[in-house]
Amino acid sequence: MERKTVVVLDFGSQYTQLILRRVRELGYYAELLPYDEPLESVQRLSPVAFILSGGPSSVYDENAPKIPKYVFDSNLPVLGICYGLQALVHQLGGKVEKSSHREFGPAQLEVVKHVGIFERLPNKFTVWMSHSDRVEVLPNGFEVIAKSENSPYAAVRSSNNRYYGVQFHPEVVHTQYGKEILKNFLSIVANLSPNWSMTNLAHELVEEIRRKIDGKVILGLSGGVDSSVVAMLLHKATPDKLIPIFVDTGLLRKNEGKEVVEQFKQVGIDIHYIDASNRFFEALEKIEDPEEKRKRIGHTFIDVFYEEAMKLKEQHGDIEYLAQGTLYPDIIESKVAERKAGAKIKTHHNVGGLPEKLPFKIIEPLRYLFKDEVRALGKELGLPESILYRHPFPGPGLAVRIIGTVTREAVNILQEADAIFIEELKKWDLYNKVWQAFAVLLPVKTVGVMGDYRTYENVIALRAVTSEDGMTADWAKLPHEFLNHVAKRIVNEVRGVNRVVYDITSKPPATIEWE
Repeated sequence: MERKTVVVLDFGSQYTQLILRRVRELGYYAELLPYDEPLESVQRLSPVAFILSGGPSSVYDENAPKIPKYVFDSNLPVLGICYGLQALVHQLGGKVEKSSHREFGPAQLEVVKHVGIFERLPNKFTVWMSHSDRVEVLPNGFEVIAKSENSPYAAVRSSNNRYYGVQFHPEVVHTQYGKEILKNFLSIVANLSPNWSMTNLAHELVEEIRRKIDGKVILGLSGGVDSSVVAMLLHKATPDKLIPIFVDTGLLRKNEGKEVVEQFKQVGIDIHYIDASNRFFEALEKIEDPEEKRKRIGHTFIDVFYEEAMKLKEQHGDIEYLAQGTLYPDIIESKVAERKAGAKIKTHHNVGGLPEKLPFKIIEPLRYLFKDEVRALGKELGLPESILYRHPFPGPGLAVRIIGTVTREAVNILQEADAIFIEELKKWDLYNKVWQAFAVLLPVKTVGVMGDYRTYENVIALRAVTSEDGMTADWAKLPHEFLNHVAKRIVNEVRGVNRVVYDITSKPPATIEWE
């Protein structure tokens, strides 16, 4: 699939993926590459503009990341953000120094010249700063176009209108007119026309799969949005070649396996179902460390899936491909080759870990999509809403929502509590108003009173967050009456629970999941 690409070069900022999202939301195709990506890889994308991300380095550090020579040689429009601006100024002969007044958080921007990226924008508005260095001297041929109290060169441009740089982060929601700034760069400065829509993408992906696949395809289908959209893509492209495999780990939500099989039957897809719960519980016996849980679940899943895939290959003979629902955040967070400057946050069982000599070619059609883009694609493909708008569910399942040792009893308790929470969210018309909601079983017991008896039982924590993409999240302000009703139901109906609490921590500093 060839298309003109806005190339975002990653210098290590935690906001980098947001740049990509905003560009795509504006209707332009973009890809994220590490700052030291070879020229040949960049050329294959047919670049039409470069955006340089922020990052944790200082340009005067000995091993500071540098803008590649091909960016300057390309004669393409360039927008530097935060560190991207500083690197641009530094490498073109300007001066960057440690700031005496660091800026972290909101700042008032004053536009000096309403040109290029600031066309049709107000004279003053709030932007989001996050830097401890600042530009002190501009390179020859540059001018200031906006300033803030502590950044005299908060935004600059070159006289030939090719280079732009901003000290703030237009990609974050805290910057007013951030999208408009990016849109102005793309449409006015770079003179680009939108080339990214879900309708076109759906058609292109189906055609690409149809063109490239000449054998049967197996797919690890979890029932989540990601693997479900992959299933729909493959079903539309090559309906007679898809073999979806559903591995029941025993760590799923209540009745999930049965529901997934039934839902896909309704759209004409038959699932190969495997109950491997015994193996997963054996692997998790006496394990409390969350990362060790993830590793063991990932390894067990791969073993089970591989064994089943080889059985199917013996039966069918012509299985040549393995499809996965890998998304861009999986790649970013797992620190694979595409993002050398990023830090590993947690492991994902669908990125790496499979045997090196796997007798299948890997297909990852969603590899460069974010979660909301996947949902939009699923809607375009006709995926049922019951699957399309399900909340995200972690690969390791309920094992990372049971803090401490995972047992069948613990899973049963959590399944029942979680089912009540989700059921009530739907009844109160709140389910689609939160990004993700779930219950967590805590590793403590508390004293309670039920009737005339003193109890010493488990604590359930409820978690619900609002978010755009899961990268940042705020706790959902659910009605007190609702929380009261859910807590009463859980304590009254779930044996072994006598206390319910509600998590009111945002991400950051917390993560959405507890483990």
